[in-house]
Amino acid sequence: MVWMARGDALELLHLGPRLHDAEDLAVLAAAAARGRHENQPDVPPTGGLLPDPRSGWRGPLLAEFSRDGLPVTPRWTGLHIETSPDLGTIAANWSDGDLETHLRISWTMGAGDVIVTHTQFTDTGFRAIGERGVVTTRCASLLLPLPRGFDKVTHFAGRWADDMRAERLPVSRASLGWASRGGKPGFAGGDWLVFDDEETGAQLGFHIAATGDHEVRIERNDDGNASLVAETPIPAPGFGGLHTPEALIGWAPDAATLTRAFHAHARERLASYAHNAPRERRVHFNTWEACAFDFDEARLMRLAEDAAALGAERFALDDGWFKGRSSDRAGLGDWVPDPVRFPNGLGPLIAYVKALGMDFGLWVEPEMVSPDSDLYRAHPDWCLHEPGLPRPTERNQLVLDFTRPEVGDHIHACIAKLLRENDIAYLKWDHNRRLFPQPPLGAHPGRLRMMWDQLRADFPHTMIESCSSGGGRIDMGLLGPIERFWPSDNNDTIERIRIMREWSRLLPLEVLGSHVGPSPNPITGRRLAMDFRAKVAVFGHMGVEADPARMTDKERECLAAHIALYKQWRGVLHAGDLHHLAHPDPNIMGMMVTHGDKALALVAQTAFSPVFDAAPVRLAGLEPEALYRVTLPAPWPPRARHYLANPDAWREGLILSGAALMGHGLALPLTHPETAWLIALEKIA
Repeated sequence: MVWMARGDALELLHLGPRLHDAEDLAVLAAAAARGRHENQPDVPPTGGLLPDPRSGWRGPLLAEFSRDGLPVTPRWTGLHIETSPDLGTIAANWSDGDLETHLRISWTMGAGDVIVTHTQFTDTGFRAIGERGVVTTRCASLLLPLPRGFDKVTHFAGRWADDMRAERLPVSRASLGWASRGGKPGFAGGDWLVFDDEETGAQLGFHIAATGDHEVRIERNDDGNASLVAETPIPAPGFGGLHTPEALIGWAPDAATLTRAFHAHARERLASYAHNAPRERRVHFNTWEACAFDFDEARLMRLAEDAAALGAERFALDDGWFKGRSSDRAGLGDWVPDPVRFPNGLGPLIAYVKALGMDFGLWVEPEMVSPDSDLYRAHPDWCLHEPGLPRPTERNQLVLDFTRPEVGDHIHACIAKLLRENDIAYLKWDHNRRLFPQPPLGAHPGRLRMMWDQLRADFPHTMIESCSSGGGRIDMGLLGPIERFWPSDNNDTIERIRIMREWSRLLPLEVLGSHVGPSPNPITGRRLAMDFRAKVAVFGHMGVEADPARMTDKERECLAAHIALYKQWRGVLHAGDLHHLAHPDPNIMGMMVTHGDKALALVAQTAFSPVFDAAPVRLAGLEPEALYRVTLPAPWPPRARHYLANPDAWREGLILSGAALMGHGLALPLTHPETAWLIALEKIA
């Protein structure tokens, strides 16, 4: 990225591949300059990083201000550039002496060459008590002039159980916009965007790391210049200063490189968080789709035995464990074990789970409260509400008001006591309800982040997962205290392949939970074979969310074999480079991870093929001149295995070059729906 200073203006000169070391930037600027046309001011306005409406600019602005209740336009002067080479940071600073304000915008080049930027506005005046200064009415984390050529944008919208549905749109004169207004990123699809240049294949990735609401829009003027604006609502009252959430920008020559860039950035965030240590992503067994609220201590112990027999390494008790929680109509807020189900607390169950060789995890939803709870009866004013008006519920619950210090302190104390008195290695932290009536802007996410940081400092061995009706609260800003995301409540394998493919374009597999659900699926009603469900679940942080007692012996054997495969390959899957495989059949989806001398690929057919012999599967990310031994790890898909030529050769391994594997590919039986193959590769020369 190259910015050009022109007086106090800062224009985007280049966003793309690294330039030659000898590049003359003045000549580059001259080559990019445009003359005035007939329908412009005599001095053509420039947009750039900090457009000035006084110049005749009629595009979006970075920020807007008011003083004494009236709009005011600062005159930003004194552009000063600071550099911090050790941090990879450049910052631009402006001031307005009359308004006594200061504006700072910084860019930091991080892992994967992903650029992190944010904006900081400061009121620098010394004012008498009660005297009002300049108010920031809106301020964007990012205002980015889009380079020409990026005329298509993919956003990822959806709804509950249909997360991350990619939609590719033209960047035209009609403005595009997305927003979330539920107090969390939600499913609106504007916080993650991928722009592409059809002519060159280059891609530009964007993300606003806002845990609360956001608004993103793209505007193109009649000169053909497009701008991307990303912002969050301004916290009240807006005096004194403002620091926006981070926005991320990544340029890459192709889709695979962009994915690797965002993955490197995510992994760096996890590794640099003070309270994180390298963790092996242990196989989860979650109780929700196995028994929901229908359990007692004895049934959970039987489930734990069955989970351990499959090879699970973590037993996670989902909803229903706390006081009065026999359905979703009561109990939230009372974070103590239910005395009926657990007369001796959680200790005996945890001890039993650990004796079986697993660690223990627990579901919580600490930001919510049930009207039928001891907490609500004691403190009915602790929830978000408007005095004198009805208190509408969602999912039979209300939202706790974290703007009140006593509320956050109480919830923190409850969760800390739970972790202190029990050996809990994992918390599934859910957030199912939208925030309404609306709390003061920014207060809820800020208090929540402080709580997570303190809990991780006090209990560093406890992993926290963010779940919000599935993928409703996922952002890069959470990575660190949060080590795992739940991409969707939908475990239907055909839906999950698509959901995981889209999420993994931006986040690495190790932070994305991927579970084997029951058949029939409780959301779609679809019946799918265990082999298909298990193979797809390997590509992620693998888990199981079904009752083994309802499986046949063959299904349990098949699942156990795939859990063993996951353990064998997770070192590759969770450290390597991910490639999304292309195929002419739109119903064939493939992912492949390369790491060192090894690689593992997943290829899945989701619908009935129009031809019997599907086109060969071309692999990716290999060294063209290297030789690889290629095998198909067992178990093989029951029906498709009968159409595999030379099965003995596949068991022993075929020796092929990287060039052949990427150019010619592998002919695999992919005719029938719900068929998946795993492909293992080892470089031998």
